[in-house]
This record gives sequence, C-alpha cells and structure tokens, in this order.
Amino acid sequence: MSKHPLLCFLFFLSFSQLLLSSSSSFSNSTKICSHAQSLALLKLKNSFSIKNSYSEYFKHYHLPNYPKTEYWKEGSDCCSWDGVTCDLVTGHVIELDLSCSWLSGTIHSNSTLFLFPNLRSLNLAFNNFSGSSVSDGFGRFSSLTHLNLSYSSFSGRISPEISHLSSLVSLDLSWNVGAEFALDGFDSLVQNLTKLQKLHLRGVSISSVFPNSLLNRSSLISLDLSSCRLHGKFPDHDIHLLKLQLLYLVENYYLSGNFPRFSENNSLIDLVLQSTNFSGELRTSMGNLKSLQTLDLSHCQFSGSIPASLGSIPASLGNLKSLQALDLSDCQFSGSIPASLENLTQITTLNLEWNHFSGKIPNIFYNLRNLNFLYLAGNNLSGQIPPSIGNLTNLHYLDVFQNQLEGAIPSPVIGFSSLSYVDLGYNLLNGTIPSWLYTLPSLVELDLSHNKLIGHIGEFQFDSLEKIDLSMNELHGSIPTSIFELVNLSSLYLFSNNLSGFPETSVHSNSMLPKIQILDLSHNNISGIFSWNVGKDTLHYLNLSYNSIIGFEMHP
Repeated sequence: MSKHPLLCFLFFLSFSQLLLSSSSSFSNSTKICSHAQSLALLKLKNSFSIKNSYSEYFKHYHLPNYPKTEYWKEGSDCCSWDGVTCDLVTGHVIELDLSCSWLSGTIHSNSTLFLFPNLRSLNLAFNNFSGSSVSDGFGRFSSLTHLNLSYSSFSGRISPEISHLSSLVSLDLSWNVGAEFALDGFDSLVQNLTKLQKLHLRGVSISSVFPNSLLNRSSLISLDLSSCRLHGKFPDHDIHLLKLQLLYLVENYYLSGNFPRFSENNSLIDLVLQSTNFSGELRTSMGNLKSLQTLDLSHCQFSGSIPASLGSIPASLGNLKSLQALDLSDCQFSGSIPASLENLTQITTLNLEWNHFSGKIPNIFYNLRNLNFLYLAGNNLSGQIPPSIGNLTNLHYLDVFQNQLEGAIPSPVIGFSSLSYVDLGYNLLNGTIPSWLYTLPSLVELDLSHNKLIGHIGEFQFDSLEKIDLSMNELHGSIPTSIFELVNLSSLYLFSNNLSGFPETSVHSNSMLPKIQILDLSHNNISGIFSWNVGKDTLHYLNLSYNSIIGFEMHP
C-alpha cells in the first residue's frame, strides 16, 4: 500500500510534537549546547556525503526534504540546529531527526552518533546508509522511546541489543530489505519491548512463526510485518488488542490461518492480509469491525460467499459505515455479489475481480457516489450491466472484463467526467457503442473487444486516449477521422470487424498518430492501396493481413 510512508511521517510528527511540549530547541534558553555535543554532531555530519537518493520518492509522496546537516555551523548553538532538540534543563540532546536529509554513507560501530546516551527519539529514515547494520551501538540508547531507521538501506544482522530498548514506544525498520533478525531475535524483541505502540518491520527478514505473545501487547496501535517471511499459522483465538488500528501482514506467502477474530469493541481501521495463505470462509463476526476503512484480502485462499454482515449496516451499530476500500480479488469466493454492499456509502475502491462470483451484478450503485475504482473482471457474472452504474460520477476505473454480461452498454445519468479506464472486453454485449464513450475528457484506455457490438465507430471528442481495442466485434463502415487525430494513441486494435476503409481526408495527414506503436487492422474489408505515413519512427507492430489491400505506399 502506497500510503504507508505518509502514515509513518505523520506518526513521528505527532510524537515529535509531544516531545516538544516538554522540551524544545535551545534557541530560547540561556543554556547552550556543550562543546562535546557540538563536536560529536559535526563529526557525524562530516562522516556522510550529501546525495539525494530518494528525489523521485520525495516528489511522489510530497515529503519535505533537504540536507539538514548543511546548516550545522561550528561556533553556533547546536541546540538550534535543524533536526536537533535539547532538554531545557540539562542541555542534553534528546531528539535527533535527520529523516529525509540526503545523507549517504556508512554508520560504523565507532560513529559519534552513539555518543548521545540521553536520546529519546532518533529518526534517520529516508537516507542511504548502504553497508551499515543495525549494530550494538543502537542498544546504548537506554532512554529511547522512538526509533525510525526505515527506508535507509541498512542490511545484515540486526543486533539483539535492540531488544534491550525497553522504553521503546515506536520502532520502524521498514524497507531495509537486506536486514534480518538472528534466530530467536524477533521473539526476544517481542518479549522485552512491552510498551510498543507501533512496530513496523516491513521487508525485514524475520523467518519465524508468528509469535502469539505479540497479540498480548495491549498497547499496540500499528503493526506492520509485511514481507517478513513469517510462516506457520496465525493464532485462531480472539484478538483483544482494543487499541490496534492498523494490521498489515502482506506477502508472507507461507503464513496461514483463518480470518482473524476481533473482539466487538475493537478500533481496527486497516486490515491487510494480501498475498498470504489465509483461507476458509469469512466470519459473520467481521461485522464487528465498525471502524474499518480498508479491508484487503486479495491473493489469498479465502472461499465461500461474502457474509451479509459485510454489507449490512444496522442503524444501531453502523457496521462498516467507514469502509473505503474493499479488495477481495484473486481468491476463491463464489455465489452472488450481495446487494447489501449498497450500504457501504463511503467506499472508494471495490475490487472483486478474479473470483467465482456468478449471477447478476446487483443494482447497488445509486448510493455509492464516492466510488472511484470498480473491478469485477474474471468472474462468471451474467445479465445486463445495471443502470445504477451511471450514477458513479466520480468513477476513474471501470473493469468488468471476461464475464458473461449481455445486452446494451447503459448510458450514464449524469456523465463520467473522471473516467480514465474502461474495460468491458470478453463479454456478450450487443447493440451500438453509446455516444458517451466518445465524449470522456479523461479517457486513457478503452477496451470493448470480444463482444457483439454493431454499427459504426463514432468520432472521439478528446485526444487523451492511449489505447483503443474494439477488436472481435461486428463493427462496420470507415474508421473515423478522429482516431487519426489522437496524438497520444500508442495501441490501436480494430481487427476482426467489418471495417471497410479510411476517410479520404485522413490518409495524407502529416500529423497522424505520432506515438502509435501497435496497429492491428487485420481481418476486415479494407481494400485498395494502403497509403499512409503513420508511425514511421514509432511503429513496432503492424498487421494488415486478411484484407483486400492491393498495394502499400508510405508518404514522406
């Protein structure tokens, strides 16, 4: 999930504010930073080079970033330096936040970083410390409550000394992919760090069974053990972590279990079990997850039908009224899609693709006005596309590929001004292509292939399209002029129709399809001399076979 770095940033920001309530930068105090501390910080600065290794990442996630240590100047009060916070009474450095500071280099065991025994918070996230390990030195910070070394290229064995930091409230070692716990190292950490509220180890190799004792940590708020090589079976008893809001176990392929059982008075917001070996049917008790905003069970082995409690929202409880993202894709679910999903009025993403759902798509979309992404591909759905789908005015993605849907494509009630992706391919849809599909200002991909559509291809009104696939239908007439004016189009599939040619005014244009890479017009009724200057510098694949073309001419 792409939102994780932002969550990390906000989490540490909130705790930094708590720390600052009792201590602040020393610029407003009469006490100045000691010479020893200044010297140690300057040596730490000089042990790194400045290199922005995460520039694209910072830009994508809008993370504030700059080389903080460049503003550390000898002779000035180190307690006023960027990223440094001192205790108001003692003058000791108690917080060091060098996250997103462009630091590059190795943290050696004799680094002056380890000369600050009074540190309560240390954040080195989003730097490049390649060649560094989470060494014994980090175990010296006996007062540390917050440690964030995420996204910083640490590798090798994680020192067992880190499990001695018994005051830790937040530990984040995420995405140090080369780092690993020693045998029993993770168990020791879980047993000793009894105050943890946040534990994020995504991408760190744990290679052990899921420790039952972790589910006894009543203080836990956020737990992310994704991609940690966990195996064995997840505990099947009730989970009484009343404060737990986030649980991520993504991509632990050999971790099995049933759907977790949470007590009724839980606080869970995100539950993500994607790409694990969890299986069985969903429990009706999942209706207890009243605060849930994200439920991702994709690429698991769950089966059976969706329980009614998932969609039903009794007025007295308001079950699942906050659900915003539901992803059950690529599992073994069967039966019909429950009509009670219409009650999930806050949902923005609904993904049920690549299961065994059958029957009609329920007419549930009148109240789902916030829906942005709808994925129903790869099921056995039949009947017509429900008319209420036209009410989804905020829809970006519509994917019902490879089902048994029939009848005409419905017309929207208001319009899909935000729709960028439409895939209705591999169904039994008939009738003509509705006019609204030619007038979508944001449309990037359109796939209506392998249906029974008839009539002419209309004129496209906007040039945002990059891919069009209308192949394997019963369309006839000339290819419209507007298709040749789509300046961003890279793939055009019109094969296996009854198309008869091109508009005369288009074939000699000097600006036709400047980005086209794939063009397949085979198995049509195009005749005469193919005279075109399209794709001279970009075209990778051209198929004109099974037409009545008698010659080929490329214009300069």
